[in-house]
Amino acid sequence: MQWSDEGLVLGARRHGETSVILELMTAEHGRHRGLVQGGRSRRMQPVLQPGNRVRAVWRARLDDGLGHFTVEPVESAAGRLMGSRLALYGLSHAAALLRLLPERDPHPNLYAAAQVLIAHLTDAAVAPALMVRFELAILAELGFGLDLSACAATGSNAYLAYVSPKSGRAVSAEAGEPWRDRLLALPDFLVPRGSGGTGATPTARDVRQGFTLTGYFLDQHVWQPRGLAPPEERERFVALGTADAG
Repeated sequence: MQWSDEGLVLGARRHGETSVILELMTAEHGRHRGLVQGGRSRRMQPVLQPGNRVRAVWRARLDDGLGHFTVEPVESAAGRLMGSRLALYGLSHAAALLRLLPERDPHPNLYAAAQVLIAHLTDAAVAPALMVRFELAILAELGFGLDLSACAATGSNAYLAYVSPKSGRAVSAEAGEPWRDRLLALPDFLVPRGSGGTGATPTARDVRQGFTLTGYFLDQHVWQPRGLAPPEERERFVALGTADAG
């Protein structure tokens, strides 16, 4: 068995004296692991750092075997990311989110979204909002996508302001007013343009509301059912990324 694909390095763990087991998020073959012989060498260690983009060839005798990777660098991001605490926490959290996906299950749209996120992780003005959108994409790929296109009560797409914690659907400001204390806030930057979103740059408060929203559904549908706690890296990323929020 053999294939060639582009991938983002999620991590690598030592195997024997000179090799590593490499974990990639690939464009067409999903999250995939394989043995890299000589992966601990001086030449290969910089290539196999999390966040880097590589071209990989995977070979195995059987389709369900661990197999071997042959890896060549495409784009090195690790050096840039290491200089930012926000980026390092964001990279760790993004990798943890991708590990929620079934191994070897293709998610090309998520792969593309992860590339965009990693490219902007050092930009404190952009990265937090991108992470909120990435968490929404993860929920959708896992089958728990939110419907933010129209009000669940009226069908209108005007003045959407809340999300129902039960249905994951948007609710307008007027329809949700009597139950506002029981609903989750829907920040404007997550409202689709065709459903009343203004496209305005999100404030730190907007982003914090976004993380509260995605965190609720990740906890209800993903983390709790798997016996997981919200990752510490996420908490630290949110704290740094929304430091100006009141």
